[in-house]
Formats: sequence, C-alpha cells, structure tokens
Amino acid sequence: MDRELLAAQLAQLPVCQYEFIRSEELTFSDRIRTVCETECPMYNKTWACPPAVGSVAECRERCLSYPEALLITTVTEVRDIADMIGTLATRGPHEEVARQAQALLEAQGLETYVLSTEACALCAQCAWPGAPCRHPGRMFPCIESHGVVVTDIAEKYGIDFMAGNLVVWFSILFYREPKGEK
Repeated sequence: MDRELLAAQLAQLPVCQYEFIRSEELTFSDRIRTVCETECPMYNKTWACPPAVGSVAECRERCLSYPEALLITTVTEVRDIADMIGTLATRGPHEEVARQAQALLEAQGLETYVLSTEACALCAQCAWPGAPCRHPGRMFPCIESHGVVVTDIAEKYGIDFMAGNLVVWFSILFYREPKGEK
C-alpha cells in the first residue's frame, strides 16, 4: 500500500484525525457487547448488530484476519450531546467519509472490512432475521457490535474523543492484500 498517496487523499476528505494501526493492537471485550444487549434499541434488529454479527470471539477473529487498519474520525457539532436522537442524526456524513476512505483503500487493490457508527440505516426496514442483507457491500457493522474498546486505541494514539458538544465519530477500516498475493 502506498501510505503517502493515501495520506494525500485523506487530506482531501473531512477527516479530523487518522492513524494506521495494527489490528492486534485493538482490545475486544464482551463487556462492550453487554452494552449493546442492554442499552441499544437496535439489538437483534439488524444485520449490523448483535447477534447477527456473531459472537465477540468470532468478530475478533474476523477483524484480526486483516493485519492492519486505518482508524479515522470526523467531528460534528450538536446542540445537546445528551440528545441521542439528534446526535445519531448527524452520523450520515461520517458514513459517507468512511465509504470514500474504503474506496481509496480498495483502489490500491486491498480487501477491506469496515466497522463504523451504523446500527445500519441503509434500509427503512432491515431484512434481519428472515432474509439476507440487501446491501452487504455497503453495510458497515457498528464498532461496538464487535466488542472493540475504541477508547483504548484512541487514547494510545492521542485521538480526541471527548469534546463538549462535539461528536467524534469513529470508523475502523481493516485492510489486507487479496488472498494469494503478498
């Protein structure tokens, strides 16, 4: 991968911060999944969320099959950070930036697997559990659905995530050379 080219291309996007990381640096925890099960209204309602994404152990194995990742953030200002509906309504532009970053990685011939902010908002009604995902190539599972402790990696790399009424959105874009290539 040409990191210099990618860095120049990322500079053209509204990315606030980014870091190239090794996937093995990530911390995975069943505790994060418990939050999904007990506090998120999307639990068991979408292909992007548990239990559809598999166990935390399965998610960890899937993520680690990609040796490297690009962690990106964007920032959006909201009137009231405690207003979850209003806050969640601001994630669309971040998802588009994640799609653009994914396209940049794939343009370099890399295979990608992206985790982002979605509980998936692509369809008005998710096909889960009765039918396959209608958009498997566009749907990004939620970072938390995989048990990733994003604050650990953010702190390690000095990525800001607490900023008053600014929402810091994260995506993790895992990447690897296509199987059979070096």
